[in-house]
Amino acid sequence: MLGDVVAAAREASMPADPSEPGQPVEGVEERTGRLVLKTLADAGGIDALATAAEAVSAYHGNNYLPLLERFYRSHRPVLFTLVDAIELEATSAARSVLDAVEFIRAVRDRRSDWIPETITVEVDGQPPTTVSVDANAFASDAWHKVLRDKQRPGMLARRHLEVCVFSYLAAELRSGDIAVAGSDSYANLHAQLMTWDECQLLAADFCAQAGIPIDAAALVAHYRHELTRTAATVDAGFPANTDLVLDGERPVLKRRKGADRRPSAITLEAAIHQRLPERSLLDILTRTAYLTGWHRHFGPASGSDPKIRDTLGRYVTTTYAYGTNLGPAEVARHMRGKVSVHEIYTAGNKHSDPTKVYRGSTDVINEFAKLDVAGIWGDGQVVAVDGSQVDTWENNLLAESHIRYGGYGGIAMRHVADSYIALFSHFIPCGVWEAVYIIEGLLKNDSDIQPDTIHADTQGQSLLVFGLATLLGFELLPRIRNWHDLIFYRPDPRTRYQHIDALFGDNAIDWELIEKHWTDLLRTAISIREGRVSSVTLLRRLGNHSRKNRLYRAFRELGRVIRTVTLLRYLSEPELREQITAITNKAEAFHGYSEWLMVGGQLIGHNDPDHQELVVKFNELMANCAIYSTALDITDAANSLAAEGHPVDHDDLATITPYITHTIRRLGDLVLDLDPPDATPTTRLDLEPRALFPGGPAA
Repeated sequence: MLGDVVAAAREASMPADPSEPGQPVEGVEERTGRLVLKTLADAGGIDALATAAEAVSAYHGNNYLPLLERFYRSHRPVLFTLVDAIELEATSAARSVLDAVEFIRAVRDRRSDWIPETITVEVDGQPPTTVSVDANAFASDAWHKVLRDKQRPGMLARRHLEVCVFSYLAAELRSGDIAVAGSDSYANLHAQLMTWDECQLLAADFCAQAGIPIDAAALVAHYRHELTRTAATVDAGFPANTDLVLDGERPVLKRRKGADRRPSAITLEAAIHQRLPERSLLDILTRTAYLTGWHRHFGPASGSDPKIRDTLGRYVTTTYAYGTNLGPAEVARHMRGKVSVHEIYTAGNKHSDPTKVYRGSTDVINEFAKLDVAGIWGDGQVVAVDGSQVDTWENNLLAESHIRYGGYGGIAMRHVADSYIALFSHFIPCGVWEAVYIIEGLLKNDSDIQPDTIHADTQGQSLLVFGLATLLGFELLPRIRNWHDLIFYRPDPRTRYQHIDALFGDNAIDWELIEKHWTDLLRTAISIREGRVSSVTLLRRLGNHSRKNRLYRAFRELGRVIRTVTLLRYLSEPELREQITAITNKAEAFHGYSEWLMVGGQLIGHNDPDHQELVVKFNELMANCAIYSTALDITDAANSLAAEGHPVDHDDLATITPYITHTIRRLGDLVLDLDPPDATPTTRLDLEPRALFPGGPAA
């Protein structure tokens, strides 16, 4: 483009007869201007060329900020309407962003590209008011390059200033540095917390349950000792740790081969599978409804009698329709007139909601926990949290494209106990930070299984979650793939180690910061435990790296202590790594099992987020019913083998998963058999301890 402009200017300035030097040139300026303007118009106009010039400048300067204004234009009226409609308030003494919002509101009708930092405006006949903006107080250096021009001191690029201010407003709303009066998710976090006077009455019992000192100095001494002791132990044991290599530039943790199952376990599994009866999904739901009474939680929102002739059959059919994702129409068609689409739809949308379905699932979990075989699989003290992508329609509030899963929809976040049963589930957008939902599921878990150890995938580890989990009495032990990219913090800047010093940088824990803000940390944790504020809301706010938020900095510092201790244990304890892998594999296996039960497909064909959550809850209830029913059948099969004289080893039985599919009929003619079970199932195992199944090697 520059070449075309130069060529036009040269053409316009050439004399009429180049052979005669010194010939006067008439109207050169006019002709030059005309040709240059024509050249610019042919190239798309001055505005388009200015946009292109900004793009080129952004590319060469490695700064994408000048490009944002083009996408902002269509949203400008809505954003100004929004800030006019809500009342914003600062949660700290810093008001620079709020002042900037008031500035751009006052000058929104200006049309000049550049505007002074201080200006006098008149609004609706009121006396003139002077407004100013201090971009230096909040804008980054990259924004300063866009907003300012050396040739225009004291002036700011108006359009880019609006984009800059709205960007920082969004960031401070997320971090909690700016609140919206009367809001829930964006309210003043500090105002939502319990007062310290209220917390003092509960602090002693809370700290005793969490296993932490109540005094700030004692708490700091406790965690300083824990970090110092763990680091010293790992350093002393390094010569015997053949898995960890620190010789190169990048530390390496060798992968261990998993232990193979014993032949006796494989033989026992085959024998038990042969004795398992085949059941349809409807029969499984009916059987578990009789045994646990999970359907009793369903009914009209008013709490009145549902006025349904056969509530058990109706709610079983409804759970099958939504849990398999077949939907009311498809299930009614296969029921051959036994139930109508309207009847299933009414039971699913007016007699049930996610809370009622979860209560029904809790009944199943509690009965499952009473089984001896459940105790062999796990003691319920450990839970794995993992997400699985579920497809939805694109045009709804929850659906997003997930960069990790590669699909479009939402995430079913599930808490799966080490005994294979699912304790809680959320349906969340793909774009949210998955770690914020780890603790919330445990706090909402009302079942008899109350785990205190959390395993998660790499997405589940963050400094804030580490800090909050330890205050609430949970031990967070995630599977950490990128551990060598994380920072190990020293208990003291002067501390050095003989073998593992290369793991640590120059960073040390700021114990004074933790001690200074201990009451803030304790107040926050108690408020979450008492239900005054949601852990999801807190972590979502604090997860935006607010440098002004003292609560964020305190939780981050405590999280550095806990994560460093966890990393050191992860590198030095192979048993811990095996446990984390085993339980997270169970969570992933549950995803596969629940997806297998969704015979209607993985696409939730509805745009209502509440309906999407309902389908995920129904699917979890149905999966838990199938697991419970299979566990009862495994108990009967193992007892029958033992009664026939075959010794059954507990360790072998522990390797048999209840995620068995070949005994479940998902489709076919749907026949609803409402007869109660013939006999009360056996919940106790009657086995010979420490014996091997015939055909296996000697112990």
